[in-house]
Amino acid sequence: MGRSSENGRKGPLLHKNGPGLLAKGFGCGIIPREKDLTERTEMHLDRQTISIDTDWGGMKTIILRPRETGRKYPGLLWIHGGGYFEGMAEMVYFSRGHDAAQRYGAVVVSPDYRLSPTAPYPAALDDCYTALLWLKNHAEELGVDENMIMVGGESAGGGLTAALCMLAHDRGEVKISYQFPLYPMIDCFDTDSSRDNHSLFWNTRRNHEGWARYLGPLWGSGDVPAYASPSRREDLSGLPPCYTFVGDGEPFYCETVKYVEDLRAAGVPAEADVYHVDIHAFDAFFPMTKAAKDARASFLRHFAAAIGEDPEKSL
Repeated sequence: MGRSSENGRKGPLLHKNGPGLLAKGFGCGIIPREKDLTERTEMHLDRQTISIDTDWGGMKTIILRPRETGRKYPGLLWIHGGGYFEGMAEMVYFSRGHDAAQRYGAVVVSPDYRLSPTAPYPAALDDCYTALLWLKNHAEELGVDENMIMVGGESAGGGLTAALCMLAHDRGEVKISYQFPLYPMIDCFDTDSSRDNHSLFWNTRRNHEGWARYLGPLWGSGDVPAYASPSRREDLSGLPPCYTFVGDGEPFYCETVKYVEDLRAAGVPAEADVYHVDIHAFDAFFPMTKAAKDARASFLRHFAAAIGEDPEKSL
């Protein structure tokens, strides 16, 4: 493992990509739109909004699925971000989950889970688990290969991805084949990168606000369960293989890299790409930057590998 030296940031890197997007100069990573790095024949998608029954009522859920039928597709539960206290299912439309649907026909299920201002932990996790069971139980009618059910999400959605993989593993009702927790929000305690962080969009102040709302009376205590803050789990053996990416200057850098390192130590295949950026969710907020395009392309390569396609033919 190497360490970042060019900007004084501490922490191990799994991969180091070149100059990207820094808050002091947005233009340094922008490239002309001559050819999208993920240019490939896109599938036509049907978009449907349904209601999934829960113990509190109907949960709005968006489904993206290819119009072309006649074969089984991978199923992907995609969980939106928003610090556990904001966000909506419609965020799937500018997510990497949407990319997976367009490029590889993934049947994407995006639940509008309850948010912490009205329903703190464990409401969001319970809702996502309900959506996961729904995906498994409706795999046949959705055209999903039941042996290829994956979970992914960004930020808080990445945190819920990790927690959901742990919960599914422990309950044994659904076998998740792969996880994509992108720059996940998984550590309720400050790390070297989340402490005194003043990045755009998400920083120390916002991070504390998000965790305080999500955990309620558990915030600041030593009783936070791993299902709420996945970084607290000690035994990661048996969890699904993992791919993620993160910026080396954003708050979740340290916890993301540590999660991947801990998975590897537990014998779980795991990989992370680290980009030289200090903006959280840079791929969503600044999609035309080189770092964002590289991240999107690498995600698709790893998704291709996860479903058994040749990654080199994914672009």
